[in-house]
Amino acid sequence: MKQLQKIFLQGLVTFLPIALTIYIIYAGIAIVDSFLGDALRQVLPMYIPGLGFLLTVLLILLLGLMLNNLIAGGIFQKLEQRLTQVPFIKAIYSPLRDLMNLFSKGGGPGGLQKVVLVDMGDSGVRLLGLVTRENFRDVPAIEQNAGDRVAVYVPMSYGLGGFTLMVPRSRLTPLDMPIERAMSLAITGWVKADKGEGDKKNV
Repeated sequence: MKQLQKIFLQGLVTFLPIALTIYIIYAGIAIVDSFLGDALRQVLPMYIPGLGFLLTVLLILLLGLMLNNLIAGGIFQKLEQRLTQVPFIKAIYSPLRDLMNLFSKGGGPGGLQKVVLVDMGDSGVRLLGLVTRENFRDVPAIEQNAGDRVAVYVPMSYGLGGFTLMVPRSRLTPLDMPIERAMSLAITGWVKADKGEGDKKNV
């Protein structure tokens, strides 16, 4: 009986990640497909599943091309400024825009800059974090009190959340690790780390 339970658990551990990955991809495609799919169903005599998804991807690519055009980019920037002046829309749009910019810029200016270990003091505990900004010139109230501190985002394990700390630079230890790798390890609670990787010896 114990052998049967062991075999079942091994199968379950292999099956669940595959099944959940397929389901998440399918659900994501279905959500994107519904953006234009519902409207197309009202217009087209026969709707082909996935057509809404393809058109949404094409629209995103078209928008990206337009933003690289000086005239279209200027028009969109003015529209964005107007949106951020509307109180209710600003409360939703601005944080989402900043979040997307944070991860899309990766290690560049304005994005996630580097992976660090945060020394929590006498407890000996260290947290894995991502430096999000090193100056607060655009937020004078914080800049006046920040001193030699930087903002560090600490992701939570097995979740999409996290929290941001204002940490003195002296308490940070930079790690030679890609941001994507650090996020993957943090979110999964460090359950598995590939052997032989250079980032393992830095922790």
